[in-house]
Amino acid sequence: MSETPRFGSAGLSDSYPGKKFDPEGIASYTAGFGLTAFEYQCGRGVRLALDKAEALGKACAEKNISLSVHAPYYISMSSLEEDKRLHSIDYLLQSCALVKALGGRRVIFHTGSCGKQSREEALEKALDTMRRAVEACDAAGFADCILCPETMGKVNQLGTLDEVLALCQVDERITPCIDFGHLYARSQGVQFAEATATEDYAALLDKLQVLGPERASRFHAHFSRIAYTKGGEKCHLTFADTEYGPPHAPLLALLKERGLAPTIICESAGTQAEDAAVLGRTYAAL
Repeated sequence: MSETPRFGSAGLSDSYPGKKFDPEGIASYTAGFGLTAFEYQCGRGVRLALDKAEALGKACAEKNISLSVHAPYYISMSSLEEDKRLHSIDYLLQSCALVKALGGRRVIFHTGSCGKQSREEALEKALDTMRRAVEACDAAGFADCILCPETMGKVNQLGTLDEVLALCQVDERITPCIDFGHLYARSQGVQFAEATATEDYAALLDKLQVLGPERASRFHAHFSRIAYTKGGEKCHLTFADTEYGPPHAPLLALLKERGLAPTIICESAGTQAEDAAVLGRTYAAL
């Protein structure tokens, strides 16, 4: 594995000139920004045919671009309804089938909300669903896939750093997706504020050590500036929108200093490839 971070985009920026699904076009466009990762978006469902996925995977592999999949948004590991929890496992299996066809391993997913139950009860349900999901993946031949629960941006969602780390304890393959913008937004801009960003990032990276050196070094991450309200995340912004954070430079400096090699996917609103390139250039200049 690479000893430096991979930087990439969540889907294609607004500047992408292509209209149709074009594996070579997507790979060339992504590589043109100097990026080495791409996260295929399945937020509204896993709809890409596996033969098309294989073609995209081949085109990206030729340009050293690693692929991951963002699973459907309607996954809920913590739902009060068992039916929804079981369907969530099916959506993860569909996502695993797709990521394998793409030649990737990582499936990123939202864990759900707390709803009309305590955080503790929601986490217990999510832990049970997570255990079942791992068993289902193994049974379906997806033992080499890496499930990545994501830290979430709204206060009422399951997905604090501690909750995600608890889910990662279910199996040593489960790797966190640390969404720094989400954590910033759910703290109302307190965590990773400009004045304390370096120490806040350092504390988070220290906390990841509980997962062992491999996962603590090669975790998955999302990065974007995010506007928030008292309920947490409001909307994703671009790097040009500087009213809200979090700042990226202190994080990149720490990654360099500590020799960490996460995959960092930029989720800026419409400029994700351009802003991911900023992350890559900033890191390279250190």
